[in-house]
Amino acid sequence: MKSNPVIQAAIDLTAGALGGTACVLTGQPFDTVKVKMQTFPALYKGFTDCCLKTYSQVGLRGFYKGTGPALMAYVAENSVLFMCYGFCQQFVKKVVGLDKQAKLSDLQTATAGSLASGFAALALCPTELVKCRLQTMHEMEMSGKIAKSHNTVWSVMKGILRKDGPLGFYHGLSSTLLQEVPGYFFFFGGYELSRSFLASGRSKDELGPVSLMLSGGIAGICLWLVIFPVDCIKSRIQVLSMSGKQAGFIGTLLSIVESEGITALYSGLTATMIRAFPANGSLFLAYEYSRKMMMRQLDAY
Repeated sequence: MKSNPVIQAAIDLTAGALGGTACVLTGQPFDTVKVKMQTFPALYKGFTDCCLKTYSQVGLRGFYKGTGPALMAYVAENSVLFMCYGFCQQFVKKVVGLDKQAKLSDLQTATAGSLASGFAALALCPTELVKCRLQTMHEMEMSGKIAKSHNTVWSVMKGILRKDGPLGFYHGLSSTLLQEVPGYFFFFGGYELSRSFLASGRSKDELGPVSLMLSGGIAGICLWLVIFPVDCIKSRIQVLSMSGKQAGFIGTLLSIVESEGITALYSGLTATMIRAFPANGSLFLAYEYSRKMMMRQLDAY
């Protein structure tokens, strides 16, 4: 059965949501450590020190602060990302003059993923803002930047609305777009090139779960190596704007480099690299298998 665009979009959206859920459940503790180290690098000597201090200060639950917004962020982002990915693939085919049923090259697929990420950033930014603020709440309170009151999803959201209105949820949007659009070119490019390499001439659709997870892990590493400094600036803007007006992207970048050195832009990279394999491997595994299952169900009718 030939699916119509609406059904295809619904399948991509659902598979993306399942992939985003798997990504959060496997990678949340490492993401918390990453955000803490990016925002307050002077407080921690490294990855292990941050883990030990977080555990001693707030216990195991401290690693899962912001899991609710993280689920909303990654489910929203990946739902929109993979739904728009399907549309953007068709757009790229039209631009390069390919038939609708033709296969895109790995480079063309990466371009479609990059275009899709621009739409996904609009869904990601508000939930990512709440997640980052919750993850660094303890450090913000300890440094005296905020009063000890904002500690739930709802209280953080109310604080943003009261202080900045609805547009306050888009603090860091420019840096989000700046990291997503080029970053996802390398993300999808890394994934497709890895699958092509592991398939060794066979169809990429025949790859098993281990190969899919490995390809997803490589995609995650490609993404984060490219975007990490920009992500660091985004985290600073989103978290520190809680205590007052924060400088924009260029202002924050110059401030970090002048006062802390360029290495501060890579604080938390270890946690991110460790997280990349299980989190992004799980994302693509859940996405590919759930999408195949739904497509089979559709073809059965």
